[in-house]
Amino acid sequence: MLRKIFGAASPEEKEAYIEVNVMDSEHKSGRLGIRVEKLTDFSDTDRVLKAIRAGNIVFLKIKGLRDKDLGELKRAVEKLKKTVIANNGDIAGVEEEWLILTPEYVVVERE
Repeated sequence: MLRKIFGAASPEEKEAYIEVNVMDSEHKSGRLGIRVEKLTDFSDTDRVLKAIRAGNIVFLKIKGLRDKDLGELKRAVEKLKKTVIANNGDIAGVEEEWLILTPEYVVVERE
């Protein structure tokens, strides 16, 4: 019934396909950036998110803000988490002092 509505596909259309090069991403050099950052204030979240958007993996030390203000740390982590997930990235805690934040093409393997 659908063929009556849309018509049969021509032989050219059946054979048409598009080749996709996996290297056609933002990282054309094949290099992956890894940054180590410290979260000492809520305003540091903007700098961290900028690094993630640029395609870097970020190891984020949160001890400084945790010792300073636990409420501000929770707010900062929530902002980071929402933004990273909205960009199809990943976020994971490592022990109590570190977070790993990744762009969309990197997944943190969990046990």
